[in-house]
Amino acid sequence: MTRERRISFQYYTAAAMLLVGVALAIAGFIVSPLGEISDSVLYFTAQCFIYAGSVFGVSVYVSDKFKNLQSKLGIKEKDESENSNEETEP
Repeated sequence: MTRERRISFQYYTAAAMLLVGVALAIAGFIVSPLGEISDSVLYFTAQCFIYAGSVFGVSVYVSDKFKNLQSKLGIKEKDESENSNEETEP
């Protein structure tokens, strides 16, 4: 599995968990005759939100810290097109 594919898989599952968590919370209100949400529904909804938050939050935090480190070290990112041009020139 490539890095880009793994990252996109993480984002898709996190987005799906957000949707499931919101849908389950709404369904908990609708199904209950008293308008109370069961503890198990709240627990599962919280787990959905924690998973999605950890996927989005950790990736943003790591990329921000990596960019800060690059700027402190003076490393500039090169585009892939520049790298391919440099390799083909004699």
